[in-house]
Amino acid sequence: LHTHTHTHTCCVWLLLWFGGGTLGQPLECRAGADVGRRCASIPLDKLLERVVQHAELIYRLSEESCALFEEMFIPLAVRTQHIRGGNTCTSPAFSVPGSKGEVQQISDKWLLHTVLILIQSWIEPLFTLQDTLDRYDNAPNVLLNKTKWVSSKLVSLEQGVTVLIRKMLDEGALTMESHQSWMIESSEPADMVESVTKDYAVLTCFKKDAHKVETFLKLLRCRQTQGLSCFPI
Repeated sequence: LHTHTHTHTCCVWLLLWFGGGTLGQPLECRAGADVGRRCASIPLDKLLERVVQHAELIYRLSEESCALFEEMFIPLAVRTQHIRGGNTCTSPAFSVPGSKGEVQQISDKWLLHTVLILIQSWIEPLFTLQDTLDRYDNAPNVLLNKTKWVSSKLVSLEQGVTVLIRKMLDEGALTMESHQSWMIESSEPADMVESVTKDYAVLTCFKKDAHKVETFLKLLRCRQTQGLSCFPI
């Protein structure tokens, strides 16, 4: 019953998303030779709104994926130890500004390029995570579907942000080198327990960065109407 509920919720969201329901519309920035033209034809305000909605849904599903993974594979004692162990993430260290003064000092260019760097740093690790989860004997389909959806839509979000940079800053996008991708260890896990622990760290660290992406994009959207008076939620 619990798995069925998760599956139903996920399906409802995906139908709303692709059907143009209350959650918004897809970015229309799918891979292909005309990807730039597809996004570029969308007015700036609508493109920014779709990008924000995309980021919101990615973060929401990253929360659900992490919670489902915990429920299936991570004992409570291990979760507590993981929390007490502090931040083990090694993704680019961009923190959410803590004061209104800090927010006002941040430029739109910094926000856009920071978002793009965070997105690009996770594309390869999430694809790698798919291969790992596919080898689990008892991974529920709802978990596999959620993580695969997030992984594919992160690429669409990257393309949407790239067009935003061109529209708002009149410049090309910053592209990361492959060695800057997020990772914990370059070596293969020694056993299944180590593999599960590593995958859990990937999901929890991605959730943190997905929240940063959502927060920075919402701040950028707010600035389009309220200027520097905006503050991260």
